Amino acid sequence: MDCCNRNPVIELNSGTKLCRTHFCKYFEKKIMRTIRRFRLLEKKEHIAVALSGGKDSMSLLYALKNLLKRSRKISISAILIDEGIQGYRSKTGKRAAALCRKLKVPLHIFSFRKEFNTTLDRIISSRDSHPCTECGILRRYLLNKAARKFKATKLATGHNLDDEAQAILMNQLRRNTALQARLGPVTGVTTSRMFVPRIKPFYLMLEKEVALYAYINGLYDEYESCPYEHDSFRAVVRDKLNDIENSHQGAKNNIVASFLDILPLLHKRYAGKDIPTCRICGEPSSSDVCNACKLLGRIKHR
Repeated sequence: MDCCNRNPVIELNSGTKLCRTHFCKYFEKKIMRTIRRFRLLEKKEHIAVALSGGKDSMSLLYALKNLLKRSRKISISAILIDEGIQGYRSKTGKRAAALCRKLKVPLHIFSFRKEFNTTLDRIISSRDSHPCTECGILRRYLLNKAARKFKATKLATGHNLDDEAQAILMNQLRRNTALQARLGPVTGVTTSRMFVPRIKPFYLMLEKEVALYAYINGLYDEYESCPYEHDSFRAVVRDKLNDIENSHQGAKNNIVASFLDILPLLHKRYAGKDIPTCRICGEPSSSDVCNACKLLGRIKHR
């Protein structure tokens, strides 16, 4: 197309150049193909979008609202978790709230302070703290609890192909085969009435594609990273994987594609009965006490 050759905003791995208009059409069509391929949505759903105010979640909410606006049987709401990170979450939270007002999407805000009587800043003040691990445990716990409270049938997250490739490598390097089985376009191996299924509509989208979509649509014009992410194992894997991708284009796609080939085998190996519940809080747990309650117990002990 002449417009794409004259004013390209991106060159895909295939070599195809796209202008702003055709890139957005390509991006949204790819989301719909992902939804259909992995059967992420049914005809009647209440989707709760995990909204942080970052480029991925903002793009996800915007794209889903645009793609599903004609569907009367699919409703969308958003859930924002305030971890209590001074000088960071307040900015991204305002951005998220503004988008929800613009799109007329209900926004539900939950905080670590209110739910757990602490903040992430206070949690990591301990010397033996692991910020990303502990934040992830409490965020996942609270997102599921909030999604269930508002009767969501699916919880959509903004995880993209880069995120998935990183998670796959992290689990390989740590030999976390059981955790590996929980990855994929739909998170988890078994089902439970207490667990809201998590879906990843951006599963096949590269991070650079998501960032460009956000920028073109005026969703995100200032990059702000969590102040704790640089200390994480994920950050190390991310940087190494980016180096590999720069010298071997398509490596990220190949990692995820290879993983999808073996995912049915992992599901078969780790498939089980209904997920048990934590004896302390009653939330879904793979053991007698869930990771969130174990963590909160350690925090109290500190």
